[in-house]
Amino acid sequence: MRTPDDFLPRYREAAKRLGLDSVDPAPKTIQGWFYEGRKPQRAFRPIIVEMFGYSIDDLWSEVPEDGKPNCVPLTSASPTDFHTDAGVDLNEMKRTGAMAVRRAKEFLLGKDRETVGEDTLGLLDDEVQRLVAAYPREPLSVIWDDLLETQDQVFRLLEGGRVRPSQLRDLNVKGAVLSFLVAKGFNDMEIPLQAMTMTRVAAACARDAEHTGLIALTDGLKSLIAYWADKPEDAYHYAGKGAATAENMRGTVGLWLLGLQARAAAVLGDEEGVRVANQTAADRREQVVHDDLDQLGGLFTYAPEKQRYYAVEAETLLGHGNARLIAQAEEAVHGFSDPTSPNWAFGDLAGAQCDLALVRLFSGDVDGASAAIRPVLDLPASHRNNGIIVSAWRVRQALMGGPARSSLAARDLRAEIEAYPTSRPALPRG
Repeated sequence: MRTPDDFLPRYREAAKRLGLDSVDPAPKTIQGWFYEGRKPQRAFRPIIVEMFGYSIDDLWSEVPEDGKPNCVPLTSASPTDFHTDAGVDLNEMKRTGAMAVRRAKEFLLGKDRETVGEDTLGLLDDEVQRLVAAYPREPLSVIWDDLLETQDQVFRLLEGGRVRPSQLRDLNVKGAVLSFLVAKGFNDMEIPLQAMTMTRVAAACARDAEHTGLIALTDGLKSLIAYWADKPEDAYHYAGKGAATAENMRGTVGLWLLGLQARAAAVLGDEEGVRVANQTAADRREQVVHDDLDQLGGLFTYAPEKQRYYAVEAETLLGHGNARLIAQAEEAVHGFSDPTSPNWAFGDLAGAQCDLALVRLFSGDVDGASAAIRPVLDLPASHRNNGIIVSAWRVRQALMGGPARSSLAARDLRAEIEAYPTSRPALPRG
């Protein structure tokens, strides 16, 4: 039978990954958690979540009568099993296998020395599809190296002069898509200048490909970067510019730009601008015909769930918090409740949960706000990108005002959010 000392090394490894080495429990404390069922104090919870890959609520829930827990592991969950001997061999096999695949890709990319072959383009197609699908679902540290490498491969082909005219547009589209993701990565790491520079690279590739949708998307990304950098005037300008480009398009890129426009207008206090942008987007949703960007998926489509989340966020930025908006915010969270859904994204879920916390706070419900933001505060540190941290701090700011600001629950929640960014490691890792 395992003792508390058996759990301690694994706990300390998780604490080290989070930069929380000083939060070290006594054996009696571990005894209380794992053998007596006492729920851990909040200071220990992020480490235990990192340790096992499940939320605190899931870990400390009743086991159903059939003995099969009904809970879903967090996206980055890959907790190490205690049977380490078998795991080490498997991990080594995966490592050497990955090296072999990397070498084979280099061989294929260098094989077509005179012209770019169809196998090379197919290889890049597979990588682009994989990275687009993974970006909203995985922590940036997991895909960053592959993303940069694939972008470099596309750039080398474009620079090498081996591309046939029929292949040139396709490669420029890939360059735009990959540069868009790299730019978003810089934004998630809170490096807006490099994010904006990479967005301009994406825009140049989009123009060379003469792809109107991608051109509009790059203006949307400029708006997004400005929004999270607290430059609402710039965010509104870029969103409007992109919306004008996409005005006659039937895909969802135009709807995303209207959503960006509504959020920027809300920060500027323009209630009429928010209403018009959101209503226009709602009307146009009925006429959507999915295009090649929607088929690509990931960040390149604007699903109804995301549209609902953006609309709620614009209302929360205006300080609204009535019963109708609370219901809409709950619906937005529910829209991202299934991690197996193709439109699921951990960042959108966290943003919707922070918005729900805000609208509950605006109606005076501190306990409801705490429950809404709890899954965000329990996220593994690898998932805490810039947008999630800014969203959480908006909740902290709202806790500073209102009649509930002096309550013990409000003070505890405020203190926990204040510590939230400091426990995030540099991204990406490795």
